Amino acid sequence: MHLRHGAPVELWQALVSEAAERAGCAHDESRESYLVFMLLRHQKDGQLLTRTQALDWLRAHAQAGRLRDQSLREVGDRCLLIAGLYPALAERRRVDVGYFMDLGRSAYLGIADAGRSAYAALFRQLAAGYEDLVCTLRAVRPDMVGMRIDFERLALMPAPGRR
Repeated sequence: MHLRHGAPVELWQALVSEAAERAGCAHDESRESYLVFMLLRHQKDGQLLTRTQALDWLRAHAQAGRLRDQSLREVGDRCLLIAGLYPALAERRRVDVGYFMDLGRSAYLGIADAGRSAYAALFRQLAAGYEDLVCTLRAVRPDMVGMRIDFERLALMPAPGRR
């Protein structure tokens, strides 16, 4: 990891880009940007590891329109983070990491298949490349540990749009 200081978006961008290259998981600009901004949105998610993703997935399907899409995106994002950054959680819950990958991919496909969202094509692409996204996040993990001080500072900063 070469970049150690800067705005949170710059740090995450460098982490994701270098991790994807190391892992051999090439992403186009839209998928790489999605990963960066997803990490920014969830960097202070204190509930990430305590939520039951399957129940949130079911609740999302009971909703309609944009609220449904937002809820499914949250499930897809959280499953991606768990599978990529916190795979030991699957073991503690006595499920395979593939469970979170399948659930997250399904959530993204739910958005794409609804066709009501302007982002349907992006979410279809994210679902198709879900395994590569997980691969990239797994390659990010060592960098997060290696930059402990900067990562702790990042965790204290509000995500974009939140003050």
